[in-house]
Amino acid sequence: MQWQTLGAPPSLLALYWRAALKRKISGKALPEQGLRCRVQINLKEVAAYRKVCGFADSPILPATYPHILAFGLQMQLLTDSAFPFPLLGLIHLSNRIRIHRPLGGVSDLTLAVHAQNLKPHPKGATFDLITTAEDSLGLLWEAESRMLCRGVKLEGEATDDVQPTPSQVSELTRWQAPADIGRRYARVSGDYNPIHLSALTAKLFGFPQAIAHGLWNKAHTLAALGEHLPAANIEIAVEFRKPVRLPSEVRLLASAAGSSGELRLTGSGDIEHMVGKWQPIA
Repeated sequence: MQWQTLGAPPSLLALYWRAALKRKISGKALPEQGLRCRVQINLKEVAAYRKVCGFADSPILPATYPHILAFGLQMQLLTDSAFPFPLLGLIHLSNRIRIHRPLGGVSDLTLAVHAQNLKPHPKGATFDLITTAEDSLGLLWEAESRMLCRGVKLEGEATDDVQPTPSQVSELTRWQAPADIGRRYARVSGDYNPIHLSALTAKLFGFPQAIAHGLWNKAHTLAALGEHLPAANIEIAVEFRKPVRLPSEVRLLASAAGSSGELRLTGSGDIEHMVGKWQPIA
């Protein structure tokens, strides 16, 4: 892997123009280059994120927050001319976070992003977007987001890795996903994908209503689990199933607190939005 180090996080406005202009698949190989950048943590921005996602005040960063810090780097990688797939239309299938040490006492981080593991899928091709966060002691946090690009034809057997549905879970809490949560989350995350912003913009991409960001669903779930989860040496993996249409109510079912467990996020009629599990890092 070759690395390009940026002096500052990228400007999102220019990257959205790049994303809007690229609509076609331009190749079948992922770039060999990753991006790195040092970022400062702004406590005001962290507080705004906590409020939107339901996290309590704490000296420890929310488990999902490094994704927000890395969003510009991810956008720059995925809109680069060397990247073969258009960003608009990518589907986020699953997300796995590993927290190696508690995310406390951190004022700046070195973030890195790259793409790997391109594989055929029954609906196209998947790849993993890898994000890491390091402090002065080394690797602190890492994440793997599996993305699907429809319509890509690759050689090889198409597989679809699916997590089993958790069974030993009971209702922990429920919350409203209000009509404006896509816009509110966009303001704290930078992710202004039109499918999340309003029914009008979502309809342009084939959705009858706006849908909640997958990482808002995960963040709100981890906020609700709170003391259920260890602060470090933990891996939290979720698979996104049916989108949460806005507005709606969701229910969180989870197993008892402990170093390992399972979770399930459901909507009306027991529609399954997200399933997941947490366990110590192997």
